[in-house]
Amino acid sequence: MSIGIRKEDTVHVITGKYRGKTGRVLAVDKGKENILVEKINIIKKHMKPNKTYTQGGIIEKEAPIAISNVMLVCPKCSKPTKIGVTVLEGGKKHRTCKKCKEVID
Repeated sequence: MSIGIRKEDTVHVITGKYRGKTGRVLAVDKGKENILVEKINIIKKHMKPNKTYTQGGIIEKEAPIAISNVMLVCPKCSKPTKIGVTVLEGGKKHRTCKKCKEVID
């Protein structure tokens, strides 16, 4: 299955607790169809002291969110949009905005 959202894209959350918020994609897990979005779906995790967290305690971090719960924000028209695929000259596939018909990348 081809996923149209990539790392460093800007996405808009369309359902759930963080509905209406926008953030930057930090990581994409294609196998589980999850993504990590900056400052979205924050959880608190209890950590033991270790090399990275010398003090330990409660830390806040992003949890994965289902890829079906977000829409890509078009960099040209700045609106959440569906992603289309067009084949340009030379046979290369490119993502396109379904609203303004512009090539995204």
